[in-house]
Amino acid sequence: MNITIEGLGKRYNYEWVFRNLNYSFKENNEYAIVGSNGSGKSTLIKILSGVHSPDSGELWVRGKRVEGQWTVAKAHTAGIETVHQDRALAVQHTIARNIFMGREITGLLGLIRVQKQYEEAERLMREIGFTSKVFSPNSVVATLSGGERQGVAIARALYFEAELLILDEPTTALSLTETQKVYSFMQAAKEKGSSVLFISHNIFHAYDIADRFVILDRGTVAMTADKSEIENAERLVQIMKDFAHIAHHTEVKL
Repeated sequence: MNITIEGLGKRYNYEWVFRNLNYSFKENNEYAIVGSNGSGKSTLIKILSGVHSPDSGELWVRGKRVEGQWTVAKAHTAGIETVHQDRALAVQHTIARNIFMGREITGLLGLIRVQKQYEEAERLMREIGFTSKVFSPNSVVATLSGGERQGVAIARALYFEAELLILDEPTTALSLTETQKVYSFMQAAKEKGSSVLFISHNIFHAYDIADRFVILDRGTVAMTADKSEIENAERLVQIMKDFAHIAHHTEVKL
């Protein structure tokens, strides 16, 4: 999915988070949005996912300008699914129930097709790499690890045919092993044709996952780069530190 933002602006209580944000996200890429606190990362994610509407500028989806208020429902219809930091899972329910909660598969008379949901959940778990025989679609989410819970949230997004999968801090508080599981789930999403947009304060995780970086600094797109242009995570950290100490629009050499 191609999404373009032109002159995008958002403010809270008369204070602008950003006023003239411009960028185009292309299909079948893994993007990492990085930047210091207050750079506008979370606000941009909320706008793309429909939680907030911009106060200025334009949003283009698949080459068409968005008319009217941009909402979560419109984002879902457009194929944008978001996995939030808290995953928004009902941990006391099963994997299958969580995947379809609020958007259940129904048949005649509106009855829920429980067996169909089980079969679809089983297929999704297999496709994104739930290789453990310990779990089934009837497993209660509370018994899963943090990384596996992220997998459930990603499976839910993929079932609803996400063309752009947005992940907000998906590796927070996860161990190295659990983080690797999230990497695998994200790679599976990309292989199924989804673009992945990843926001993280952990630059080393961002570097490992993404193939393109969007660096925000004080409400502007300070720099974009392919992974091939930045030799390692340490260099990415240094670039961000440089931006923290120089004026806007000053060129940073790779």
